Amino acid sequence: MKKLIYLTLVLLLAACSAVPQSEMDQNLTKWQDAGITHYKYDLLIGCFCVFRDEMPLTIEVQDGEVVSITKATGNLVDETDPNYEFFQKYATLDRLFAALAEDTANGAAQVTVSYDSQYGFPVESYIDQSQEIADDELSLQVSNFQVLE
Repeated sequence: MKKLIYLTLVLLLAACSAVPQSEMDQNLTKWQDAGITHYKYDLLIGCFCVFRDEMPLTIEVQDGEVVSITKATGNLVDETDPNYEFFQKYATLDRLFAALAEDTANGAAQVTVSYDSQYGFPVESYIDQSQEIADDELSLQVSNFQVLE
């Protein structure tokens, strides 16, 4: 899965190689250069969604794979959770980069991102797929990032 995400990012970035390196590209490079393989963070997904009371999620990642996703209620997210696939899309910082690149490449009406100054990962993102559609907006906030041993 990690290789597929990197391949997707490489293809998306290669398509834009004729233009100067974007802010996203620069921060992706910073994140990759940091070489962090084991980390944990909180992810607040803001949307018109039924799971608002379960936010933020606490996500642990090791070697590019999700170790655990825990809801604010303390319950673990597993394959039986109805939102499992949706949460998985953002369950590593590499996947978060890939999702934002995909939204940008697919012509979302607005994609706004701010990045961590030390490691380069997205800390706040806002995506509006279409300005003509109400309640399709999505915000993603990463907080409490910790490098783990």
